[in-house]
Amino acid sequence: MYRVGDYVYFENSSSNPYLIRRIEELNKTANGNVEAKVVCLFRRRDISANLNTLADSNARDFEEESKQPSVSEQQKHQLKHRELFLSRQFESLPATHIRGKCNVTLLNETDVLTGYLEREDCFFYSLVFDPVQKTLLADQGEIRVGSKYQAEIPDKLAEGDSDSRVQEKLETKVWDPNNQLKDPQIDQFLVVARAVGTFARALDCSSSIRQPSLHMSAAAASRDITLFHAMDTLQKNDYDLAKAMSTLVPQGGPVLCRDEMEEWSASEAMLFEEALEKYGKDFNDIRQDFLPWKSLASVVQFYYMWKTTDRYIQQKRLKAAEADSKLKQVYIPTYTKPNPNQISAPGSKPGMNGATGYQKGLSCESCHSAQSQQWYAWGPPNMQCRLCATCWIYWKKYGGLKTPTQLEDGDRKLPNRLMNIYLSNRISAGRAKLLAKNRQTFILQTTKLTRIARRVCQDILQSRRAARRPYASINSNAVKAECENMLNPPSSAVLLYSSSSVVPPDPIRTPCSRARDDDIPHTLTPLLSHCFFKLQILLTV
Repeated sequence: MYRVGDYVYFENSSSNPYLIRRIEELNKTANGNVEAKVVCLFRRRDISANLNTLADSNARDFEEESKQPSVSEQQKHQLKHRELFLSRQFESLPATHIRGKCNVTLLNETDVLTGYLEREDCFFYSLVFDPVQKTLLADQGEIRVGSKYQAEIPDKLAEGDSDSRVQEKLETKVWDPNNQLKDPQIDQFLVVARAVGTFARALDCSSSIRQPSLHMSAAAASRDITLFHAMDTLQKNDYDLAKAMSTLVPQGGPVLCRDEMEEWSASEAMLFEEALEKYGKDFNDIRQDFLPWKSLASVVQFYYMWKTTDRYIQQKRLKAAEADSKLKQVYIPTYTKPNPNQISAPGSKPGMNGATGYQKGLSCESCHSAQSQQWYAWGPPNMQCRLCATCWIYWKKYGGLKTPTQLEDGDRKLPNRLMNIYLSNRISAGRAKLLAKNRQTFILQTTKLTRIARRVCQDILQSRRAARRPYASINSNAVKAECENMLNPPSSAVLLYSSSSVVPPDPIRTPCSRARDDDIPHTLTPLLSHCFFKLQILLTV
């Protein structure tokens, strides 16, 4: 049976250690399953190396201050597995993933660290981890002593000594209990002040809209703001009722006093309730995200006035009823399914996650035992490491091995340099084969004009030089202009010369061109013949 407030193990992976969480709420989903809203606690293996160094420094300071007895290196190693880091992070997990209870306590100066090793499923924490900011902070508060945090009390004045302080700068008197008025007179004046406030709201248009009835106006006029104004008026007029009455009702009309409940509109009150539901009593965030046009003092005053309204009482009752309807406890049966990391015995089917079967001659990576009722695959699958049943339970609960090993952090050093080179070559070769399978062949199919331009404009292209400079650009505009000049109709002089004496020669083949039979056909088209013929004429002229 698991209840709200219990520290429990959660399993999110068959090969990784359990997660340690604290149950905050138990909620039933629409499909009938139970989800647990939990607070996250982190192990040392979950935080960075820099934060681990900070945690080590904090542990050394604690040992020196509390005068802990000396422990062995193996006990120090196991104590790191018992240390957790509290966080303010919440998450929801299925209740069926719970694998058992554990005990987590705040580390006290009177605690003996070795006592945690003697008790099963017992952990401690002293620092709070912020997953967003990546910081570790002390969870315990400290007493702040000194003038920076506490008021300095002056010495008591002797009999007959005068107080040299200026009283006007220290305080302002707002009420004198030793005044000449009697209590019935003060009560009558307060009744008059409420009546004046009700009359002032009847004259005010905006107030008549917000409080359309006489009862609402009278209730608004009876709040503390009206009484404070009346008592302040008596103080300023030296408790003279006639003068105070004249101040309440001056020549321009009665004085109207409003508090934050009247100043805020209904839409602003709805925004405030929404913000309060989201942020709680974090008034800075409420003002910044929901009510930036309000001052912080106005938000705080409205909150404490809002708590006196019927709406707050109704919401409080609804929350209480909702809390009563929530689950207080849930029964999760013991998890009996076999772990996929179990290494099967000879002749049985292989397991999962690297549990390839029985490996004779291997021992436990933690206790180095060669005999166990059940073996479990542990670490990278290619390493073929295993743990005995006892060390496997220790690994799942505490997130480490009983003795420090090279493989505990997931890294294993190979025995020698030759083995490293051999494995790296094998991995590289296999990776090259894998990449070769993914390559696709492509064919570059060019036009006849492009193939001609490669041979006609060799002085511009300079193919050999371009091959040695693969990232240098080729002036395609110059090649295009040269080809267009050759394709223009020949002039009259050239036509006469060509028609009278010259027969179009065969294309000139140079050793650099190496034209293939499939590149330029034997039977040239009229356009191709004209290009080579014009090139021959230009060279002879």
